[in-house]
Amino acid sequence: MSLYEKIVNKQEKISVIGLGYVGMPIAVAFAKKVDVIGFDLSKYKIELYKSGIDPTNEVGDEAIKQTTVDFTADETKIKEAKFHIVAVPTPINSDKTPNLAPVEGASTIVGRNLTKGSIVVYESTVYPGVTEDICIPILEKESGLKCGVDFKIGYSPERINPGDKVHTLEKIIKIVSGIDSESLEEIAKVYELVIEAGVHRTSSIKVAEAAKVVENSQRDINIAFMNELAMVFDRMEIDTNDVIKAMNTKWNALKFYPGLVGGHCIGVDPYYFVYEAEKLGYHSQIILSGRKINDGMGEFVADAIIKKLVLANKVVKQAKVVILGITFKENCPDTRNSKVADIIKKLDEYGIKPIVVDPQADKDDAKHEYGVNLIDLDDVKDADCLVFAVAHDEFKNMSWDKIDSLFGDFANNEKVIIDVKSILDRFEMEKREYSYWKL
Repeated sequence: MSLYEKIVNKQEKISVIGLGYVGMPIAVAFAKKVDVIGFDLSKYKIELYKSGIDPTNEVGDEAIKQTTVDFTADETKIKEAKFHIVAVPTPINSDKTPNLAPVEGASTIVGRNLTKGSIVVYESTVYPGVTEDICIPILEKESGLKCGVDFKIGYSPERINPGDKVHTLEKIIKIVSGIDSESLEEIAKVYELVIEAGVHRTSSIKVAEAAKVVENSQRDINIAFMNELAMVFDRMEIDTNDVIKAMNTKWNALKFYPGLVGGHCIGVDPYYFVYEAEKLGYHSQIILSGRKINDGMGEFVADAIIKKLVLANKVVKQAKVVILGITFKENCPDTRNSKVADIIKKLDEYGIKPIVVDPQADKDDAKHEYGVNLIDLDDVKDADCLVFAVAHDEFKNMSWDKIDSLFGDFANNEKVIIDVKSILDRFEMEKREYSYWKL
């Protein structure tokens, strides 16, 4: 009987290592079909899940309350499983090089608890070669077992889009790979239990690793192009969105828009690809150029804020700037690698300490990550400038009366509104005579 059959018959279990925005939805999805152990180093996170609370908002509290996932911070429980999914983050260091400490640590933990006949599948984003050159040696060392003989390994990159309730885990085609044809089929069949869209089998683990970093690098480059256009159009006094709307009337337009590029995927993955390329003697030209543009957008927006404050006759150092949103994307509580932080940092150079509001973000996370004390929207008053930095529904649905109530008692042409996500009506802004700027 194959491992897949044993898992389906509940003679063997699946373990998911790392229960964040990627791992937790996978664990919950599999638990609807088979027995699942969900492991995370954070005892605090485990207690939240056991209490029926979903801090990620990916599946919701009700799904957490109903799931049969065995949530644990005890690594020895991993021994009860034979199919292991590693879904830990892979961030970058301050020098933009890959930080593989989380995936190496997870490999050590899995290795200590690995048994014969197991399959280990990595979902963490890495550059081509990490799974075989770095992870396998750690698993072998810690377990005393031999890869290909005593256990098998595979790679299946995560493709979850945080906060997206349409393109959910089950509806996104899953890329799968294995160290040999046997493991590839076992891994594919296991994922087919929950992936309604089906799986795509790749020819090798390296191909699967490369596919993930390339698909996000492609998006990064396209957004960088739009950001560069936005900076030029700003000087030309042309509305970037109007240009994009006109361009998108053609059937083959790609429909990308300018904006802040943060998060744990698009703003990170290109650096993994570039790192490995440079090790092989190739210096990236297009990818690094795109990264440079996108990494500079926070500073560009901050400079626009300063310019509009000056034009509105504000004393810059005394201006009360309110930033609406600090998460890396709309309708998502994830603050990791948020480029809104770059706006805050640049404003600080001008002596401005902005007030930050974000109903989606966790206040403790914002304080820990960026030293920002979030306040409630209802506590905002006497603002000189509102910066719509993230397109949360709460901000998109604000009435004009509510927006106006956040400002001080002065003429509309002295009320500065910065619309990073182009969520406000430009014509309405002009009609109301606000001092308005959008990316």
